[in-house]
Amino acid sequence: MTGTSKKRTDLNDKPVVDTAIIGAGFAGIGAAIRLRQSGVEDFVLLERDTRPGGTWRDNTYPGAACDIPSRLYSYSFAPNPDWSKTYSGSAEILSYIDTMVADHDLDRRIRYGATVTGVVFDEANGVWECAIADSDPLYARTVVVASGPLSTPGYPDITGIEEFAGKRMHSADWDHDYDFTGKKVGVIGTGASGVQVIPELVRSAAQVSVFQRTPGWVLPRINPSVSARTKKAYARIPLLQSASRAAWFWGHESVALGVVWNSPLTRVVEAVSKISMRAQVKDPWMRRQLTPDFRAGCKRLLMTSAYYPALQEDNCRLITWPIARISEKGVRTVEGVEHQFDALVFATGFEVSKQGTPIPITGRDGRVLGDEWSRGAYAYKSIAVSGYPNLYFTFGPNSGPGHSSALVYMEAQIDAIVMAVTTVLRRRLAVLDVHPTAQADYNADIQRRLEKTTWNSGCKSWYLTEDGFNATMFPGFASQYVAQMRGIDLTHDFTAVALAPDDVEASVRTR
Repeated sequence: MTGTSKKRTDLNDKPVVDTAIIGAGFAGIGAAIRLRQSGVEDFVLLERDTRPGGTWRDNTYPGAACDIPSRLYSYSFAPNPDWSKTYSGSAEILSYIDTMVADHDLDRRIRYGATVTGVVFDEANGVWECAIADSDPLYARTVVVASGPLSTPGYPDITGIEEFAGKRMHSADWDHDYDFTGKKVGVIGTGASGVQVIPELVRSAAQVSVFQRTPGWVLPRINPSVSARTKKAYARIPLLQSASRAAWFWGHESVALGVVWNSPLTRVVEAVSKISMRAQVKDPWMRRQLTPDFRAGCKRLLMTSAYYPALQEDNCRLITWPIARISEKGVRTVEGVEHQFDALVFATGFEVSKQGTPIPITGRDGRVLGDEWSRGAYAYKSIAVSGYPNLYFTFGPNSGPGHSSALVYMEAQIDAIVMAVTTVLRRRLAVLDVHPTAQADYNADIQRRLEKTTWNSGCKSWYLTEDGFNATMFPGFASQYVAQMRGIDLTHDFTAVALAPDDVEASVRTR
């Protein structure tokens, strides 16, 4: 349905950009590249830090690496023939992001130190006002929220956390000037970052105590180097690299049968993990402590071949008693023992908001998205929310993969977002808004399908809200997710309102 907006209100000739992208990590950079490739040049990236990179700029702890193969953890529209290993470390991934920025001339389009504090939709003008800390607001016809869920370090809610007198650091805010040599170190957290940093700390510290709340399913990570001959072949024959990426994609698709749903293949995944543990951990009691009591896939699988050997080193101990509180000198566990340390490392992930929004967002008629998401986030196919037109999310609600690369999902989102943005700009729309019925039908189907997945099978994880609502994961194959994003129908599932003729002229004049 297409109508005509109210008469444009006075913006006092303030410039209005076509698109504001919030965040210059993988998602924001990818969105910028695809916008340029689609002919959209009038955009700006708003980045709160002093350089691009997002998660991979922030996570520089020793051992930081991706647990998805590099061929798959990269964009198909920006292939890199020079990956040095099957699984890349954080520095190499950050270098890949820098290369994309340079190759597509994006640095001049990034406003560094621009912390967006909120966005408000001006319906009469078809414009979003982006408030920026210590700066004038930016006005944009469309907005892409690409700040991502893994951007703010998350500390656990433990009594006394501020009382510790020694060195305290988070894996996502690493202090490289601190020397762990000869130190007694406590590590809280045994998830994806924990199993990477612990082996590195064991190599340097005098003593490492690992506080485990819940063990995870661990699979071995075989990480051979890529030969110079292979790199040259990929560079000379791009189709060869595409074929390699496709092979990794379909290989990971098969893994979904064992980790997304509870099936006989789930037992195979668990058997592989147990066999690997038995080969690496000789002590039966330690194996018992390291064996999860939930199905594989219910929480994120851990990929490492270094974690189990590190736990058995003479200077490392595994502590499974629950933590009672943190004291001035260390950590007290519930049986009354105080473990004293020089340093505490929190490998406890990020503040992943499954409720509320990453920034305050005010849509049509003054509605506030944080209020609407207070009991769990939702969206239309993860990228758009009814009542908040011309605004799009990357890695939004229910777009998390349990078995594949986040960049496969992100690339599909970006292409759908670019389609919506170009529609708004080329049709000169004041409003392109998701129909509430389309959104409700989609989310009812998603939640129904989630009930049958391992994520909703009973364990506690960062995928779920406190009351068990899954606002994070997509209940299917990556190929299904990509297909649904290609199948977005802007005519049937969205309503459109055109700019009035005089508004179009004003819009053109201000750009």
